[in-house]
Amino acid sequence: MNTIVTVLYYVLTAYIAVLIVWNFLKRKSWQEELLYVIVLIPFVLRLLRLK
Repeated sequence: MNTIVTVLYYVLTAYIAVLIVWNFLKRKSWQEELLYVIVLIPFVLRLLRLK
């Protein structure tokens, strides 16, 4: 059961990270792009199991 929850957690994290990257690519203002990168960092760290 623990493995299933862990896999679902990483799938959900990856899905949210993809949505953030998708929105990042659609932005034209560098301030908004910077905001998306700052928000994306914790998700990437969780996917890499560094945090």
